[in-house]
Amino acid sequence: MQNDLKNLLIIDIETVSNFKEYSEMPERLQQLWDKKAYLLKNEDNQNSQDLYWSRAAIYAEFGRIIVISIGYFYSKENELVSLRVKSLSSHSEKELLEEFVSLLDSFDQTILTLCGHNGKEFDFPYLCRRLSVHQIPLPTVLDTSSKKPWEVNHIDTMEMWKFGDRKNFTSLDLLTAIFEIPSSKSDIDGGMVNQVYYNEDGLDRIAKYCTNDVIATAQLYLRMKFLPLIREDSIHIV
Repeated sequence: MQNDLKNLLIIDIETVSNFKEYSEMPERLQQLWDKKAYLLKNEDNQNSQDLYWSRAAIYAEFGRIIVISIGYFYSKENELVSLRVKSLSSHSEKELLEEFVSLLDSFDQTILTLCGHNGKEFDFPYLCRRLSVHQIPLPTVLDTSSKKPWEVNHIDTMEMWKFGDRKNFTSLDLLTAIFEIPSSKSDIDGGMVNQVYYNEDGLDRIAKYCTNDVIATAQLYLRMKFLPLIREDSIHIV
């Protein structure tokens, strides 16, 4: 197996608003969300309550994690590279994060690298912030506080695609399309996660969606490294 793939974990998370409704938040948080909402770009002129439903999940101060999917490459001697994907999900964010940390602890974090699509801007900071809220010590591979930039073992496939261009966001779905990678999308997209979770009791469905995103990110990483894609029969969901 290529050295680039050893000790590499592909990570993706799914998040929802911390409360189903704006009205369920403590008054202090409502006031703070109102201030946040006032500063948000709001082309549809939504009020603070509607913005909470549609936007709160992307902010770690007002959202929480419900799914974490992890993928890693492996191969036996003289065999093709395979991908194994495991999704952790829970209604209890603290239990979910503790399970995730326990899984990371099974790897040697001094040589572990995390990879995600927009992971440096979203997934990795979000994980750190929510771990801090629950007073769970940050795993070594996520803790960047005392590290020099070149000591941070984080890879971002969106950053790889930018080639130094900082101006725009490029979706995973678009990149998989232009690289002719099977789409990660299922019957939902990121904008539907709050609705599927709160109104349709769809945690398992969201976990499947997150699993597909990890597979797509892994395949995109391979394409960007000029490596062969993983065959469908070599992708194992556990």
